[in-house]
Amino acid sequence: MLLDQVLVIYKTDSKNANIEALSLVKQLESQNIGVTLITSILKDEDFQNLIKSLKKVPDLGIVLGGDGTVLKAAHNLAKYDIPILSFNVGGNLGFLSHDRKILDKLDIVANIKTDKFLLESRMMIEARIKRNSTHNKSPASQTKITSKDQYFLALNDFYIKSYRDEISPTCILNLEINSESVDEYKGDGLILATPTGSTAYAMASGGSILHPDLEAIIISPICPMSLSSRPVVVPALSKLTIKPRGVNTRRVKLWQDGRGVALLDTGDECLVQRAAVSAKVMLLKDSPSYYKILAQKLNWAGSLNERKDKDE
Repeated sequence: MLLDQVLVIYKTDSKNANIEALSLVKQLESQNIGVTLITSILKDEDFQNLIKSLKKVPDLGIVLGGDGTVLKAAHNLAKYDIPILSFNVGGNLGFLSHDRKILDKLDIVANIKTDKFLLESRMMIEARIKRNSTHNKSPASQTKITSKDQYFLALNDFYIKSYRDEISPTCILNLEINSESVDEYKGDGLILATPTGSTAYAMASGGSILHPDLEAIIISPICPMSLSSRPVVVPALSKLTIKPRGVNTRRVKLWQDGRGVALLDTGDECLVQRAAVSAKVMLLKDSPSYYKILAQKLNWAGSLNERKDKDE
């Protein structure tokens, strides 16, 4: 793989990520590779303008941070088909990132230039909000979050929850799949996740873990009031329409990969479907397998490992 131009994106509030970023920039520049250093606090609009201002679309985006930093980078890089190579520096679980130790063990540039990596295409989903201009907006709708029709992109998930828990902690959401009414969920909300996002909020809410090579959407209710409301996995080409129900005090909020992005009133609609773009994730040659990552992050078979150590 040719490396002429690289973006280095680091977690803003992490001293370690900043140190690693500066070291990486020095390493890349020593090999005559153009580098643009970006902090994760940069707004999406500014991020897009920065990429457009470059003479050449970057060949790679290297992300130093946790999953949150990777997710934000994916929203911007996927639109330009820029691969993401990420390292868990200053982050938490890091399902999407390589271990930080690899930065010290491997010559990253040499591995990339000699094609010692695998590129995975991770399915993303999009959400489009359709506003109903005929219904009356409540005074509370005068908010900084715009009320225009909007479009969002997610690598992990979208979820819809009550806007103000202290007023109405539960919400009522009607779900249509391919224009067919399927269920009306009453509870804390609804998660719509990709296979990549199946190990995030969807898993915490009782949803299944899906291998990232699969293409599907997980529909997972959050604390439903009915025991019959269960997680469902639907084909990737399904078109899901979520409609909030009830009085205007039951406004709901759309969250994109853990970030609140839009408010919905009764009468509005949120269409979620597979996105036209996907996230390209780079895995280095010595990366652990997906199942090993799951075992490590979720502490699977911990008792067996302890027993093995005692036997030895």
